[in-house]
Amino acid sequence: MPATYVRIARHSALSTAAVALIMAAVSLGIDGAKGLLGAALGVALVAVFFAISFFAVGRAARISPQAMMIAAMVTYVVKILVLLLFVVHYSNTTVFSTRLFGLSALACILAWCAAQVYWSLKLKFLYVEPH
Repeated sequence: MPATYVRIARHSALSTAAVALIMAAVSLGIDGAKGLLGAALGVALVAVFFAISFFAVGRAARISPQAMMIAAMVTYVVKILVLLLFVVHYSNTTVFSTRLFGLSALACILAWCAAQVYWSLKLKFLYVEPH
């Protein structure tokens, strides 16, 4: 995996962590402990999902660009299915705030994506490695 992408991922993770802290504080203020738990679960789910993608795609990138694309698509589909199962299974729970879970997860996803775009544009690097 190119060192530049590792820098982009690190910056994106830091930006997402800041949003996660804000969402945790807002959720605690809105719904107390249930809100905080919902936000924490949403943040954790997003963190695990992006970590899985980062390592799977990074490992596949060592093999070939085609393997990298397949790994990205497979991890995406698996993550969507797991998210669907999680939402269906916990849709009626009263242990945590499902609304703040979803809002926190969405905020972290958007923060990660925005940071990826920002840092990809800001850091200059070659898209194709010369041989």
